[in-house]
Amino acid sequence: MSRILLAAVAAASLAAVVSSHSELLAQQDNAAASGLQYPLGAVRAEDGTTFIVDRKLPGVLKLAEGNLSVLVQGSKRFREPLNAPRCIALDKDGKVLVGDSSTREVYRIDDSGKATALTGGGIGIPMSIAVNADGDLFVADLELHRIFKVPAAGGKPEEFATIAAPRGVAFDKDGNLFVLSTTDDQVFKLTPEGKATVVVPGRPFQFPHNIAVSADGTVFVTDGYGKCVWKIAGKAAPEKLVSGEPFSNPVGLSLSGETLLVVDSRANAVFECDLNGKLTKIAPAR
Repeated sequence: MSRILLAAVAAASLAAVVSSHSELLAQQDNAAASGLQYPLGAVRAEDGTTFIVDRKLPGVLKLAEGNLSVLVQGSKRFREPLNAPRCIALDKDGKVLVGDSSTREVYRIDDSGKATALTGGGIGIPMSIAVNADGDLFVADLELHRIFKVPAAGGKPEEFATIAAPRGVAFDKDGNLFVLSTTDDQVFKLTPEGKATVVVPGRPFQFPHNIAVSADGTVFVTDGYGKCVWKIAGKAAPEKLVSGEPFSNPVGLSLSGETLLVVDSRANAVFECDLNGKLTKIAPAR
């Protein structure tokens, strides 16, 4: 190879390195400015503190009085705890629960920030967690196509139901478990005994991600491709509660009183949404 060609190759390689480095710095600057990189879930405690999981930020974040901080730092190494958090919930005592796809596990975070594994690696990919009145955990497992029941204190998961591609779970006030799926029918209701009925037949949602149920039984669903939150009231057909900008890919969803917390992974944001569809961005800070 000639010296001229070698010089050209070296110059091109250097340019690529510089470009990649500049892109990395830009990404780091954006992450530093927003505090979020790819958020997937959020839940709010009784004292108003909001806890957030971000797929690209191992661990759990805490949003209190407008300030975002780290509640517990996860490992940056794959297959180590909290490397790839995908969902978050609160147990009956208000402790944070996190589903981690890296270790195929659900963790409980205590007041000191210690993460305790609850299933012994007995599940696949946890996408959503719901807690019943007794404190037992119900986990939507996307890999194994199961809803698993996990004792409140932790232990061997028990198969509660078989539903293909479950993505979200949420309880209503009567103890029925609503399950969101991406199959031919998209919303199911499971009785406490595990009997399933279809709530939303067919596929009205483009790419549903998570589900919440209000005190009056109204069902809400995030739709990433649809860039919206759907509302299903009783037996009425699904209607869009809020859609379009500022949504880019709304995925995470939880209910705090009369407020929905909607997490958008591509907008790198967490929104509050009242039950009339009014949106307020809470992270990053307004």
